[in-house]
Amino acid sequence: MILYHGSNGDIVNIDLEKGSRYKDFGKGFYLTPDKLTAIRMAQKKARLFGGTPTLLTYEMAESAFSSELKVKIFPKKACVEWFLFVDANRDRHRVQPTHDYDIVIGPIADDGVVLQLTNYKEGIYSPEQAAQLLQDKYLDQQYYFGTQRALQFLHKKDSQTV
Repeated sequence: MILYHGSNGDIVNIDLEKGSRYKDFGKGFYLTPDKLTAIRMAQKKARLFGGTPTLLTYEMAESAFSSELKVKIFPKKACVEWFLFVDANRDRHRVQPTHDYDIVIGPIADDGVVLQLTNYKEGIYSPEQAAQLLQDKYLDQQYYFGTQRALQFLHKKDSQTV
């Protein structure tokens, strides 16, 4: 399976210690199967942090799913479990990490999701109501690699300026 990572420069070795703890699935390395999503992310990172927008292409070995890795796969659409999982990982008041998965696959929490997370935190919606409001919204997919064991199933194929 081909996955993409958008960055503001080439990545020779993936360093799981870089990046924020408070992302959708926690501190880790994120990729997407959607090339255009990765290109947009590369351009955004270069705009925010400087550098050169770079699209990195990786191949994920299918054997990761039959290995002893702990993998969590959410539905492609928003659901209550995914919503609460993202909320827990983004919550700066919780002890991180909030889970022990090697790989997590699921929707990317975009601005619309962040709005519903805020509405949930403020008591406006229950998790069920917030997830229901997101049902018709298309959410790009992301693959989170959170351990060195998981990274062994990821092999870099290409790096190009976008």
